[in-house]
Amino acid sequence: MRKLLVLENRDYFPSEQMPVAVADRYPQQVFAEHSHQFCEIVIVWRGNGLHVLNDRPYRITCGDIFYINAEDCHSYESVNDLVLDNIIYCPERLRLNAQWNLLLPPFDESTRQNHWRLSTGGLAQARPIIAQLAQESRKTDALSIQLTEALLLQLAIVLKRYRYTAESVYLLPAGEQLDLLMASLQGGLESHFDLAAFCAEHQLVERSLKQLFRQQTGMSISHYLRQLRLCQAKRLLRRSEYRISEIATRCGFEDSNYFSVVFTRDAGLTPREYRQRFVTEPERAMHTLHT
Repeated sequence: MRKLLVLENRDYFPSEQMPVAVADRYPQQVFAEHSHQFCEIVIVWRGNGLHVLNDRPYRITCGDIFYINAEDCHSYESVNDLVLDNIIYCPERLRLNAQWNLLLPPFDESTRQNHWRLSTGGLAQARPIIAQLAQESRKTDALSIQLTEALLLQLAIVLKRYRYTAESVYLLPAGEQLDLLMASLQGGLESHFDLAAFCAEHQLVERSLKQLFRQQTGMSISHYLRQLRLCQAKRLLRRSEYRISEIATRCGFEDSNYFSVVFTRDAGLTPREYRQRFVTEPERAMHTLHT
């Protein structure tokens, strides 16, 4: 069995006292599955790729954020001009009297959610904080150590204020057109998405929205929606007993044969072959019956 790669504190922090560091990925390359001795916040600025976190695949692009615990395992695959920042920190080194448990991992398991979206306004506010964090966290003097922790607190509060999920899109301020679109796409994978109707409802110009989306993500709206559906299909193939035809329907594909063609082209494996990679030998016979 292959040994899991573990990233160590000594390779990322300039001293044993420094609680925070920034590891920028401009761009992020394919990275094999690994874990860390530290916790991590991932913020995606541009491009797209596949992020697999604790065996769950996510199609990521501009505005996606992840809170990752030290014991979590994740990897990056199928990257395309993917630009992100990793804000890494050691909870045991934090000294400020703040409610860190409500802002950053490790969260309680009952309230834990790893993946969020960050609004356009939130991205704009987070960027200068991270830039200053990157500068200060390279130093080792006492004032820089205190300042990096204060900046981490500021960043954590900004992220909590501006993050959202598909279910909480109603909290977004007016004018966040890209965020409204992202939430709508992620929240309706089973049904047909009508871009013209969406633009009419929110009083948006369809052509301008398409251009903005491609500029920020590096792909078209239809391609992103297809990738979201394929990610959901991979998730269900890994973790559910649904028939392949039912998975196709649940992921917005009306024709299961077409789903199999699209899936195979993307994954290099048929849905059945992909599922078999994640089941044990005693389960294979059962999966064969269900598919």
